[in-house]
Amino acid sequence: MFKMIFNIAKTELQMLFYSPVAWFILVAFGIQAGLQFAGQLQNTVSSQEMGYIPYGCTQRLFSVYWGGVFVIMQKYLYYYIPLLTMGLVSKDLSSGAIRLLYSSPITNFQIIVGKFFSMMIYAFVMIGVLFLLVLCSWGFVKDFDFPLVLTGLLGLYLLICAYAAIGIFMSSLTSYQIVAAIGTLAVLMILNMIGGWWQEYDFVRDVTYWLAISGRCGKFVNGLICSEDLLYFIIVICLFLALTIIRLNAVRQKIRFSITVGKNLGVIFLCCFLGYLSSLPPMKVYCDVTETKQNTLTLNSQEIVAKLDGGVTITTYINVLEPGGSWFAAYNFLKPDMERFDQYLRFKPDMKLKYVYYYDETPNPDLDRRFPGKTLREKMCEVCKVYGLDSNRFMSPEEIRAKIDLSGEKNTFVRQIVRENGEKAWLRIYNDMQRFPTEREISAAFKRMVMKLPVVGMVEGHGERSCEGGKDRDYSLFASEKTFRNALMNQGFDVERVSLGRGIPENINIIVISDMREWLTPEEELNLQQYIERGGNLFILGEPKRREVMNPLFAKFGFEMTDGVLVKRDSNLQADVILSYPTKEAVDSISYEFERMYTRKFVLSTPSVAGLEQVADKGYKVIPMFKTDTTGVWNELETTDFVDGVVRLNPSIGEVEKHYSTVVALSKSVGDKVQKIVLTGDADCISNGEFGRRLAGKQASNYTLITGVFCWLSNGEVPIDIRRPDLPDDKVYVNRTGYEVVKWSFVAILPMLLAFGGIFIWIRRKGR
Repeated sequence: MFKMIFNIAKTELQMLFYSPVAWFILVAFGIQAGLQFAGQLQNTVSSQEMGYIPYGCTQRLFSVYWGGVFVIMQKYLYYYIPLLTMGLVSKDLSSGAIRLLYSSPITNFQIIVGKFFSMMIYAFVMIGVLFLLVLCSWGFVKDFDFPLVLTGLLGLYLLICAYAAIGIFMSSLTSYQIVAAIGTLAVLMILNMIGGWWQEYDFVRDVTYWLAISGRCGKFVNGLICSEDLLYFIIVICLFLALTIIRLNAVRQKIRFSITVGKNLGVIFLCCFLGYLSSLPPMKVYCDVTETKQNTLTLNSQEIVAKLDGGVTITTYINVLEPGGSWFAAYNFLKPDMERFDQYLRFKPDMKLKYVYYYDETPNPDLDRRFPGKTLREKMCEVCKVYGLDSNRFMSPEEIRAKIDLSGEKNTFVRQIVRENGEKAWLRIYNDMQRFPTEREISAAFKRMVMKLPVVGMVEGHGERSCEGGKDRDYSLFASEKTFRNALMNQGFDVERVSLGRGIPENINIIVISDMREWLTPEEELNLQQYIERGGNLFILGEPKRREVMNPLFAKFGFEMTDGVLVKRDSNLQADVILSYPTKEAVDSISYEFERMYTRKFVLSTPSVAGLEQVADKGYKVIPMFKTDTTGVWNELETTDFVDGVVRLNPSIGEVEKHYSTVVALSKSVGDKVQKIVLTGDADCISNGEFGRRLAGKQASNYTLITGVFCWLSNGEVPIDIRRPDLPDDKVYVNRTGYEVVKWSFVAILPMLLAFGGIFIWIRRKGR
């Protein structure tokens, strides 16, 4: 049997390579791949020459980036395959050669498998063209990630084989090769589009989404082998080969139409059932071949998920009347949204995802403008009519309120995580470009449910910055704004108001004291001192104009704010807007959060800031976290109008130009723990207004002060550390000249060699 299959495959390959079509496809395929590879290499070389470090060169060239060779080529493969497969069976049907095959002791199984085996070999040749690009990259990319690209090649090879199986089936349906090619293209287009069809029906949605071939090798290209995708290709190949064999048997043996239909339906249902089983989370097996395991949860997240014993349900509540609600409620949103939790389902396959659709009052001025005077239900029906949604899907305000109170979330898109033991946590979307929570926010929500996380106390009662107000100088954005990604509540902290007059509760781990307008009463000072003596952590933010009130508090830790306001002559900024830079000590001793700021030279914008100087040794280890420029900054004592006034350095009155610390960290052992304190000379640096500051030529990253400081004060509990090592393939040993050589080698020389090879074989065959 195997010999017959081999002979048929050999014959088909000879006929294939004796024809110009096979060589034309190889040439076109090679030129397209070469152009794409050259474009990505040019971008990488240009970035490196401009001084940027091109981390992940292997990925840049082949995978995750939009222009990666593998990513682009998989989108065009289905244009090539119909030209190859259109004559595999149809030419035998049209020429009558099929009758000769039927008269020989060869089964239809051997015929079809032999022809498919020839296509597998041709697919291997096509992958060989891409492998030449891989070998070339291996020669000039530092620490080239071979496992990543080999996995990508495997995915592309399986995709070509699946397309070939479909092409063979379509070729068996007609004796006209053009019709077979068009039919194959039509089927491939349907399989690429079917994932978005009939999404409104739960069962049908799962089937059509599984049937979709679009993006099936995406995980392979990104370095992840998933059993579901691997089995998908195997099942699809077997399905269409089986359908082809059934078709030829029906013609050869004159089998009744009803029996043939029954066999076809049986094969289809069997394959769908196997596909359904392979898509179940408990049945999936994964292998992440990437250098940094970028397709897998970090170890910290894995440890958190491992503690989530019992059932976990994530329910997504979607209000069709909120801004963007029609998009969230669209049927095509559901399956891609579920994929956001794939990495978590890998480690907790029993986790359930549910979706609840409703309509209720929510902040959406545009809705009132578009549908004035209409009731809530009428607005909902109008929205459904415009966007093609079924209005019967949405629960009424009374129905949803009977299930859950979402008024605290303003009836906007939100997810509630519920454990089997009744513990709950929230996941939200945020007002940034990324919108949806990343691994950091999701893991922080899970961590709330498995351990006690730090509680931050915001001290009030002395004119401190409000943790709820919406003014520019308030702190509501990082303290209580649910739509701000870096808000404490979204990173795993709880925030409470604290009155020093009533003492600081034992559950408070960190307190924030900011910009006090008046000094403490004796009772409040005693309660604060007791908190300090028990080793409590503090984040204290001063302000130059509150120096008289804040300096006595700083003095408890051996520091004071310098006289005046720090200024610098800068044509782009007001003189009292000072840019502070993170120190190496902040990266090494405080938090990894500052590493990105330090390496990319991001700044902390500190308007109206005072320098911090140590005046006494209170036993604390002192770590300067942020400092000003080494030159051009001094403590201005004369000018107070920084809008119209002109600042001048006057050393005679005590103005000193030097390197000032604007944020310092203190630590010392208190009992069995380490007390940690952060002092700043500016209270505006983490205010609402400062997060929106735009700088010319500089990148402000004030939110990093929040994540970095609170990470240190919480002993690294939260925010969740989801760092991965830098990718080692961060350099290409190619300059502009080398790039030109590589480009023309693959865009011109290789296609010409392929073309000459085809011409040589054609001439030789003609001579025979």
